[in-house]
Amino acid sequence: MNAPALPSLPFARRLWQSLAVALCALLLAACGARVDLLGAVPEDEANDVLAALLKADIPAQKTPGKDGMVGVQVDSAQVGRSLEILRENGLPRERFAGMGQVFKKEGLISSPLEERARYIYALSQELSNTLSKIDGVLAARVHVVLPERGTAGEAGVPSTAAVFIKHQDGYSLEIIQPQIRRLVTNSIPGLTAERVSVIFVGAQPRATPAAASAAQTASVWGFEVPRNAAGGLSALLWSLAVVAVLALAGLGYLVWRYLLPARGSKPAGAVATTARPV
Repeated sequence: MNAPALPSLPFARRLWQSLAVALCALLLAACGARVDLLGAVPEDEANDVLAALLKADIPAQKTPGKDGMVGVQVDSAQVGRSLEILRENGLPRERFAGMGQVFKKEGLISSPLEERARYIYALSQELSNTLSKIDGVLAARVHVVLPERGTAGEAGVPSTAAVFIKHQDGYSLEIIQPQIRRLVTNSIPGLTAERVSVIFVGAQPRATPAAASAAQTASVWGFEVPRNAAGGLSALLWSLAVVAVLALAGLGYLVWRYLLPARGSKPAGAVATTARPV
């Protein structure tokens, strides 16, 4: 007798196709949606943002934009924490207007009062931009007061300036206060060092790193993961476990249904023999 040929396996094909579709859906769900944290910023600014996020263990990536600009994307579950990290690091940096932008010719003739106001604003912007380049500075402001010139014979009111600098925790900028005062004094006509006030404000951390780390992590199957990703990871692991059990059950059914009967059948060409009495 010939061994019975293995029948077609439509059930097996349907089973493996269903398992493959379920696994792909789970992998897509595990990837999570990514959102634009920043839309269009210069390349160097995007690099600063990317470095701050990666230092805080937040996966992020750059995306190309228009006119040489780039964007930064993060997982949708990490948006809140990403914004907090950017705020703590003073990112993205404030853009300051330069002299060329403030005094751009637009066709109309400005009054002397407008020109003076724009000149004071341009001085403030230029100085604020320079001070923001100091390491550890989160925000810098320079408030300039240039009084009107008095008439002949009247004593002129001296110019004044107030400098406000907010810096990251751990940076001590008091040691460079004389240099900052000299920079402002030499940039504003008629200003003396004693008429410049400099105020430093340190950013206050919200919590200690250990407490913040403990509050933002959770245990999933013995692994420490971010708390906002714990639910999704747990669901993914349980789903993969169910898929694995279904796959093993389907494989066992195929072995029991098709392979075991084939092994138990007689080989082709075998002839049954009976014992003859002597």
